Amino acid sequence: MLAKLSPRSAVRRCAGSSVVALALLLTAGPPVGAAGHPGPDLSRFYRQKIVWAACKGPEMPKDLQCGKVTVPLDYARPGTGTLDLALARYRATGASRGSVVLNFGGPGGPGVSELAAAGKQFMDLTDGYDVVTFDPRGVGRSSPVSCGESEDDESSDAGRPSTDLDHPQALLKQLREMAAQCVRHSGPVLRHIGTVDAARDLDVIRRALGDKKLNYLGFSYGTRLGAVYAAEFPGKVGRLALDGVDTLTEPLSEQGIAGAEGQQTALDDFLDWCVTDVACPFGQDRRAAGEQVERLVRSLDENPVPGDFGGSFSGQDLVGAIGQALYSKELWPALERALGSLVEDGDTRRIESFSSGAFALPRRKDGGLVAPQDVPADNLPAALMAINCADDPDRPTAARITKDLKDLRAAYEQASPVFGEYRLTQLLMCYGRPRGTDFIRDRVKDVHTPLMLLVGTRGDPATPYRWTVETARRLGSSAVVLDNRSEGHTGYASSKCVHRKIDDFLLYGTLPPSGSSCPADVTPWSTVPDTGD
Repeated sequence: MLAKLSPRSAVRRCAGSSVVALALLLTAGPPVGAAGHPGPDLSRFYRQKIVWAACKGPEMPKDLQCGKVTVPLDYARPGTGTLDLALARYRATGASRGSVVLNFGGPGGPGVSELAAAGKQFMDLTDGYDVVTFDPRGVGRSSPVSCGESEDDESSDAGRPSTDLDHPQALLKQLREMAAQCVRHSGPVLRHIGTVDAARDLDVIRRALGDKKLNYLGFSYGTRLGAVYAAEFPGKVGRLALDGVDTLTEPLSEQGIAGAEGQQTALDDFLDWCVTDVACPFGQDRRAAGEQVERLVRSLDENPVPGDFGGSFSGQDLVGAIGQALYSKELWPALERALGSLVEDGDTRRIESFSSGAFALPRRKDGGLVAPQDVPADNLPAALMAINCADDPDRPTAARITKDLKDLRAAYEQASPVFGEYRLTQLLMCYGRPRGTDFIRDRVKDVHTPLMLLVGTRGDPATPYRWTVETARRLGSSAVVLDNRSEGHTGYASSKCVHRKIDDFLLYGTLPPSGSSCPADVTPWSTVPDTGD
């Protein structure tokens, strides 16, 4: 549930959306203009108060309230424009000691809709806090970025570049063309997207909530955001819990290999389970099952079939959907049924339900909140790649990519014969845009804050446990590590022990000893319905 990505294909959704920030102009220096930082006057943003009202929409819980805050488009030049950020909260059930702010990850995941859908998991926190979340800049209702694929592209797949890694120049040319398309369909927020600015927004939210310190729970990418906030505003840190800890130092090339390895391990675990069930579409021979998956991907890449959302459904579309389903063991039965429908009937509907289409819709250009129905369907992958590339300073040239591509391809395919090409294609998506900020890699370390809780899960397919250890070491003596000896992406939603220890820390300030562990739950803690219907 938490921190999931939903690419329709490695290239159409992630390639197109990842080149959205062609005009990124992020600075590499420290933030300016907040308390303790010299710079432009931001007092009007820090003085604002949030007006809360019932959230509108048939899928919104009646007790969920919505609001907004206004932030500068450009913190270095706050007079050049503003953005509204969408907020939502559940009120504290008793006496409130303030707020705890949630970020569900991505990057590119909208907070408001996620809290509306999964709010029950956080009701224990309302014993002492208002539970608050937000759509970060460029995400959800907060000036969403998009690559602007139109209905005209639906049948022709015109927005999908070739994935032929044997002809890198043709691929890079298409990526440049798509970069221009992404710029055309995204507003001015595109030049000011990234975690450094999002952390500045988080401090404005903290003050607008009336809190002297930020209490925060971040998942996956949300841990990166929390760490950057701690480096930018160490004197404003309250209780920070980071679950599924992201890397602060590894380049995107290494992150991609780690992601491919993690997803391959998760796929292997799924197939180990699947072949014990007579309904497994790949039979009961484990080795043959793995080979069948690889052949299915190759076959669909060579001969895509019509997709349920329009256009075609390729092997890389399948890889993206499988990767989405592998974030949680609770999705395995639904994935088994979806693959059965594809293999036995050629029906893509169930497997495509793990991802979504990508069609541009009108959105406001004045920085105001976008209506929920007008959020572009490709916003999540568009924002994901824009933010990741904005946070990464490495920008290899076309010549370097061409020279290194053979070795990179071998490394990625060794990491995963199924997910290697998909993850390598994602890596290429930063090509052609300005280098990202150096701030995270160079300055987010040795933070002087109160103790914070970092949770790493041993079998996490997206954020490997070693990232938790490395990030804790980098942050310094403030970091306390909890070892979740389980599987799946993040622990709060799947482990009773992790859930309890995070709640105890946020509510009462009680921290486990650093290096202590949580055992794997004997039975699943929650259930996930079949996503095929």
